[in-house]
Amino acid sequence: MRLSIKAAMIMLAVFAIAILLVPSASADAGAFVDTGIDIADTMWILIATLLVLIMAPALALFYGGMLRKQSMTSTIAQCTFAMAIVFIFWALFGFSFAFSGTWGDGDVLGIIGKGAYFFMNDVGADVPWDGLAIPGILFLVFQGMFALVTAIIVLGAVAERVKFIPLMAYLALWCVFIYAPMTHMVWGGGALSTGIEDVFGWPVLDYAGGTVVHICSGVSGLAIAIVLGKRSRRIIKDRAHNVPFMYIGAVILLLGWLGFNGGSGLAFNFTLINVVLVTILSSFVGMITWTVVQMLHVGRVSVSGLCAGMLAGLVGITPACGFVDPLGALVIGIVTSLICYFAIIFMRKKSGIDDALDVFGLHGIGGITGAILTGLIAVNGWGGPGDGVVGAIYGNWGLLGGQLVAVGGTFLYCFVVSYVLMFVISKAYKLLGKSAVLSEEEQQVGADIIEHGESAYS
Repeated sequence: MRLSIKAAMIMLAVFAIAILLVPSASADAGAFVDTGIDIADTMWILIATLLVLIMAPALALFYGGMLRKQSMTSTIAQCTFAMAIVFIFWALFGFSFAFSGTWGDGDVLGIIGKGAYFFMNDVGADVPWDGLAIPGILFLVFQGMFALVTAIIVLGAVAERVKFIPLMAYLALWCVFIYAPMTHMVWGGGALSTGIEDVFGWPVLDYAGGTVVHICSGVSGLAIAIVLGKRSRRIIKDRAHNVPFMYIGAVILLLGWLGFNGGSGLAFNFTLINVVLVTILSSFVGMITWTVVQMLHVGRVSVSGLCAGMLAGLVGITPACGFVDPLGALVIGIVTSLICYFAIIFMRKKSGIDDALDVFGLHGIGGITGAILTGLIAVNGWGGPGDGVVGAIYGNWGLLGGQLVAVGGTFLYCFVVSYVLMFVISKAYKLLGKSAVLSEEEQQVGADIIEHGESAYS
């Protein structure tokens, strides 16, 4: 009960801060007139930034609650430090690689930006960002929230077996060599957006991160789980040790997702209203679908299943939320939830890969499903990016082709580079006479005590 009250207070505080900022911002609105910065757009993206930020501690609760009680402290430590290290690397290097133009001028070579904004150089607080009505520095911070949340998602794949320092080193390199290039290729005019259109003549749509966030995190997690191997059989548990923690984390994730998807249009407009509606619809119908399937499959409904279904719907709608109508959102929620349900079963029982918290089964497969469904059922007509582009069922098979190429390119790039990064880090540790992975005995004691010297519970 106390934890629920604290979580509610945190959410109320976020909105209270936003409300307190509005009067002062309105009083100074005249300062924006001559800059091209829109006060409503700026205030909304600032609020959306805060909403995305609270997804990071929400993931710590969600992940920690799903694991053993001996892993709660270590999960919090990993998620918290990942926020810091990834955002710093994003601000200093990643943002520049992502959004400073492409060496390939939009062709297939457009993998990474030119690096014009290193150390936040020439990113102003009073200058609108390229074609938008929000300050450049706010755009940097908002995109940085996406980077740190995506990094924390990756952590779940190798929970309970990798040591703290090598994992944080991996995430710092991941931000620069995987996430930033992915952002550039999809949202920065690179190979998986403009490049595909130039080469094949096919458009590509990803509104809020089906490729950049979910496929990227799911595939990255899959790759490092293969490199690091399985946990000890003695510590693998299928049940959450703290269902309230897991539930509170999931609900805060739902709230944060409204800023995640809603803020991706980078404007306060009618597209935003539709994005919020379809995000909620997809998440709720995903939950209902998971519940029905679980009841038919195992004869009961678990809170873990309710949360997983809700998140499956959220993952599926992420790439499509700016391009589909409410009916399309229902289709995406149902289909993504169904596919993720059986994908997770396969990963756990048949794959031989220890994806501890179903990162690939939920985010990877869910992101792939959502991206492909976008290519099938997009009916965009709300004035956002790709306005007027429709999917294959309306006769535009080129969009489906573009989505498939983008999905394949994302999978290949993220898997190969992620595997190499973790392989090199693991080998470097061995050369130092150490291991990047906790021993079987250390895993049984738990990383809470072995790595951090403190238990989450007395």
